[in-house]
Amino acid sequence: MAAEETIRVLVVEDHHVVRQGLVALLNVVDGIEVVGEAADGVDAITQIRKHQPHVTLIDLRMPRLTGVEVIQRIRMETPQARFIVLTTYDGDEDIYRALQAGAKAYLLKGMTTDDLVTTIRAVHSGKSHIPPAIAQRLAERMGTEELTPREFDVLEQIVHGRSNKEIASFLDISEATVKTHINSLLGKLGVTDRTQAATAAIQRGIVPLESLRKQKP
Repeated sequence: MAAEETIRVLVVEDHHVVRQGLVALLNVVDGIEVVGEAADGVDAITQIRKHQPHVTLIDLRMPRLTGVEVIQRIRMETPQARFIVLTTYDGDEDIYRALQAGAKAYLLKGMTTDDLVTTIRAVHSGKSHIPPAIAQRLAERMGTEELTPREFDVLEQIVHGRSNKEIASFLDISEATVKTHINSLLGKLGVTDRTQAATAAIQRGIVPLESLRKQKP
């Protein structure tokens, strides 16, 4: 009987201590070998192309390219590439984007070692693994109507604290149009006012926190 194939894993994580901890942990697990690591999205693509791992553990929010962007680019080249998203974020929009891009599993960084190893083995064998709590969030997200690109633009400006007049000027549209988009996005988000919309946008990962740091209100 042939020996089981060693699972080749690549770890993509921008926090050095977390990345090194994962590498050290996985390198002592029978049947798993860490073949490479990367600290940002651009290097992740280089390392994945170089090492051709069976499974890539990848954070969502990293410098240069996000985890979702990496998954999308690699799966365009290699549709069979398998990714496990490992993140501290559990917003339903983050889950949706990652799985839509082709991730096979989604784990929060508070998971146990057994959960991580079991998930790696499951994904390597071609299975998906979504914890029940995450699956519930995804089901809720799938039941909501998509924001249009312009509604997303308006919502992003609401999160930045801009008034209707400022949003109109920033997006080069009329205030009446801004109000129309706001009424529509409030309904889609299931909220009743701008404050609730901003809170929902951040909690659900619709407007990434990184965008708040890039743009001054």
